Amino acid sequence: MTKKSDAPAIRFKGFSDAWEQRKVGDLLIERNQQAPMSDEYPLMAFIANEGVAPKGERYDRSALVTDTVNKLYKKTEKGDFIYSSNNLETGSIGLNKYGKACISPVYSIFEPTGIADSDFLGRRLVRKDFINAMVKWRQGVIYGQWRIHESDFLKIEITVPSVEEQRKIGTYLDQLDHLITLHQRKFEKLTNVKKSMLEKMFPQNGSSYPEIRFKGFTDPWEQRKLSEITDKVTEKNAGLQYVETFTNSAEFGIISQRDFFDHDIAKLGSLDGYYIVKNEDFVYNPRISTSAPVGPINRNKLGRTGVMSPLYTVFRPHDIDTTYLEYFFKCGYWHSFMNFNGDSGARSDRFSIRDNVFFQMPIPIPDIDEQRKIGELLTCLDNLITLHQRKGKAAVSGCSNDANNSKGVCCKARDFGYKCHKKDEPNRFDA
Repeated sequence: MTKKSDAPAIRFKGFSDAWEQRKVGDLLIERNQQAPMSDEYPLMAFIANEGVAPKGERYDRSALVTDTVNKLYKKTEKGDFIYSSNNLETGSIGLNKYGKACISPVYSIFEPTGIADSDFLGRRLVRKDFINAMVKWRQGVIYGQWRIHESDFLKIEITVPSVEEQRKIGTYLDQLDHLITLHQRKFEKLTNVKKSMLEKMFPQNGSSYPEIRFKGFTDPWEQRKLSEITDKVTEKNAGLQYVETFTNSAEFGIISQRDFFDHDIAKLGSLDGYYIVKNEDFVYNPRISTSAPVGPINRNKLGRTGVMSPLYTVFRPHDIDTTYLEYFFKCGYWHSFMNFNGDSGARSDRFSIRDNVFFQMPIPIPDIDEQRKIGELLTCLDNLITLHQRKGKAAVSGCSNDANNSKGVCCKARDFGYKCHKKDEPNRFDA
């Protein structure tokens, strides 16, 4: 007999029955079919947290098998569950999303019954609450791993809806997974395109010509010193004219110190000695990191004025497109100048270079129209990268189980092709 349980915070339209508490053994039945490996049922591996997958070099033990004709393996079909009784801590349950295969007989194989959907269970049985329930059944230690016998595994109870609602949930989450993968792939592709553009759109090794250019531009580029196109900012914040302190992050660029650290690091009384940083000013941060081996140079795009520690070098551009200059500092060509003329200094986390040397840095410059073209292209790429990054993150959070955030859940569902049911039913949405 099943026991009734409360319904979840959000549901699809048309489903109102309470979820039922059932044993795993009601939902899964063992499949114990053995056969030699074949073209129809190729030998596959079971990988923790991945399920059935082709054997890679790490998992391929075929060289150890002397009898490939008569050796029997367990057959598995798409939608089956593979269970390892000895691997609770590293992932003991996996869903076969591959298809027909055979795997080692050390594993147990289960197929869903008529009241279970494999996609739904595939997610339900790897949730932390289910793993915690499994822990209660663990026995002894075998080779450092907790063992949970198959018979005990089948006794564990979980709450499930009807098989129709299971399918709805499974399909919805599969669609979210597809969207996440899609946007992640586009994000990675665009990131690689941007990296290539940064490498090829600026001249290398003292050349006057980049590897690729926009149509219509053929003139050689000029070499200008940084001191010829920028002015070092030496204006101090006398009288505490500005109180917002900026910081220069290699990852996030110039942002408010409070946003970066969640509080103000600089003391108000010390701000009169800080440099004033206006919108469109550039800042060099000598702190080195993996992503900024000689320290980052970033442009203030906050649209407001703030102050920056005198440990930073602030400079204001002129006679150059600021977007072009920003992207030049995102490529790595200027690093060679820094490495040749500076060093890591007394502190291993800071790069040291004298100001008069720093402003001798050579900057390759085309005419202003080509500068703008380059800036526009790279800005467009950045916008696309940000778009797919945000959509991927939105898809990840698109199925929240926060009962207090039902409006947000509904809105996120709508973003992915679902629509809210009614204003008076904010916790329901239609597929």
